[in-house]
Parts: sequence; structure tokens; C-alpha cells
Amino acid sequence: MAKELAFVLINPYSIAKSRTGGIIGRFMSRTGMELVAARMFGPSAELARRFSEQLRNNPNIEPSVRAILADYVLRNYSPHPVNGRRRRVLMLLFEGEDAIQRIYRVTGPLRPNQESGETIRDTYGDFILNEDGTPRYVEPAVLVGPDPDSVRDTLRLWAQYSESDGGLIHSAADLAEGENVQQTLVLIKPDNFRFPSTRPGNIIDLFSRSGLRIIGAKVHRMSVEEAEQFYGPVRDVLRLKLARIVSERASRALKAEFNMDFPVAALEEIGRLLGPYYGDQQFNEIVRFMTGYWAPDCTPEERRQPGKERCLALIYRGPNAVEIIRNILGPTDPNKATPGQVRREFGHDIMVNAAHASDSIASAEREMAIIRVEQDLARSWIERYYGT
Repeated sequence: MAKELAFVLINPYSIAKSRTGGIIGRFMSRTGMELVAARMFGPSAELARRFSEQLRNNPNIEPSVRAILADYVLRNYSPHPVNGRRRRVLMLLFEGEDAIQRIYRVTGPLRPNQESGETIRDTYGDFILNEDGTPRYVEPAVLVGPDPDSVRDTLRLWAQYSESDGGLIHSAADLAEGENVQQTLVLIKPDNFRFPSTRPGNIIDLFSRSGLRIIGAKVHRMSVEEAEQFYGPVRDVLRLKLARIVSERASRALKAEFNMDFPVAALEEIGRLLGPYYGDQQFNEIVRFMTGYWAPDCTPEERRQPGKERCLALIYRGPNAVEIIRNILGPTDPNKATPGQVRREFGHDIMVNAAHASDSIASAEREMAIIRVEQDLARSWIERYYGT
């Protein structure tokens, strides 16, 4: 069976209630599909209106649900009626065999009195009726396509607005304003994507207690050049820091080989000479972990191309965002983190430590310039499957 491209639109209410992580985790773990792209949208009035009309006229959607979904989109996807600020909608693209039906089944139907946890809508959605059977409150949690034609038409429509309405949504209706408002970068690292699981979503859930807002998202495959630039400040630290480790290991190895102790000054000189080489080796291990490539063996073309590994890049915005996110992340060494911190819960060692977060405002600006979360990769995936 050929691969398909399916979409999930996480609704503004689900995002505002910090349900994003749980929804992502369930789709990844329950469908087995690969998350290939993510893009935050702030739909314009025109996109909301056209999408609403598309739903209202879609013969493949159950007739009793068409009008409900169309009205929901027009009301909840459109800019705020008073201040005109956009609402955040997160598009996820999944690829795999039978992806469209797998995503649709895990989403579940929109039905009254959803009380179990069998589907996404059972858990995160609501459909409450009045006594006369008319809808009183509807929250679908997410919107998906029920069939290939619906998916194609929806993605072609959203691709038209991907540049104008997507990227970093700085002025969403539910964003805080003030002097202490900051933006910071989070990378959910490749060790969380070895196989489909709830891990990426669970990590986002831990960050959600920050009260901060996600304003941008991107599935990123870091190139070797990007990784060397991103982790560049670490290289000199490793060269200096690891000199002492080289001295200690050289001392043990030489004593075992020659059955004698060597002068401290001589061992320190060994560390000074060989420490930079060991530091570079460890730096290249970091690059390989993030990209899947051993940098010294790469051709110039391989250094520039997207890596074999992927991570999920998120931009958080809010008061004191850098410090708050770092406190939730925890120390670089997971063994030194406290219960409830991301690296304590999901990290393995200093390198395989689940996630990265910027450690200062200056670092956040530098790192965001490298990762470019605003870059539109979703549209390229849509055009690959459905044309322009």
C-alpha cells in the first residue's frame, strides 16, 4: 500500500487549554504514523470563511455534522471579532500507509455525550445537547479529513495561506503582553522519535505547566552545518573541560602499563595536548546524535543537506519565558535533575537528555535564527503529494 499524507488541525481551544501535547502523543502512538511537518497558523478571516464553506459543501462529511463543523470554524478560526487578533491553529502532517483512515479512526466521530477515552474527541472534545436535541456546546478538539478527496482539498486550500497566515503568531488573541515577555526555543530531541510513542507529547505536557504559549512549531532535520553552528559555543568548553578527564585517564592507563606513577605536571601536559582532540571527538558525537552524520566524513553537499534525524522545534512566548522553560527542563545531566523536570523524566545521559532549551535571551535569538521555525516546510509536503 502506498504512503499517504494526512493532516490534523488542533483547534484554538485545545491549544489554549494546553492539550497540544496529549493530542500529539496520542496520534503518534496510536496511529504509528510519522510526524513529518508542523506549522502554526493564525487564520485570516478569508481562510476561515473559505474553510468553513468547504466543510459545509463537503458531501463526504455526515450531513448532520457538516453545518456544525462549518459554523464552528467560522466562529472559532476567524480573528477575534472585537480586537481582530488571530487565533492559533496548529497543523500537523503525518505520513504513512493508510494514514488518512488511521488518523480519522483515532480522532473519532463527533457525537453527543463523549465520555470514554477511546478516541481523541472522547477525551478532548465535547458535544452537549439541549433537552430538545439541538446542540448546546460543541468543541471537536481537532479537525481531520475523512477521505482522500477531503484531505487533498483541505491541504490545497491551507497551502495557499501557509505563507501569509502561518509561521510565528506573535499577536494571537490569548498572548500576554508586557515588558518581561520573551520568546525561547525548545527542541524535542531525536531520541524521542526513534519509534512512534507518546514521549514528544508527554514532554510538551510538562512544559505546559509554564503557562506560556506556543507561537511556532516545525519538524526540523538539522544539517551538519546547522548543528556545528548551533552547538558551536560548546566546542571550546569541551576542549578545556575534557583536558582534565584526559589527564586522569592517561594516569590510570600509564600506571597500569608501566607500573609506576608519573609526575602531575607531565600528566597535565598530556591533558593540555590531547584534551582538544578528545573535545572535538565528543563535539562530533553531539553533531552525529542531532543529524545522523559523522561530520569529519561528510562532503560539502552532505554538510548542507537536512539530517537523517528529526526533532520538533517549538517557540514559547510569555513573561520570563527563558527562565521558566529552563527550570522545567532541568540540568544538562538528567541525574542531577529533580522529579518532574523533563530531563529527569525522559533523559538518559548528558547527550541523550530529551530536550534542549535556550539558556538566555541572547542564546534564544541566536538559536532561533539557525533553526528558523517560521520556515514553511508544510507547504512543500503538501505540494509533494497534491501539487500546487
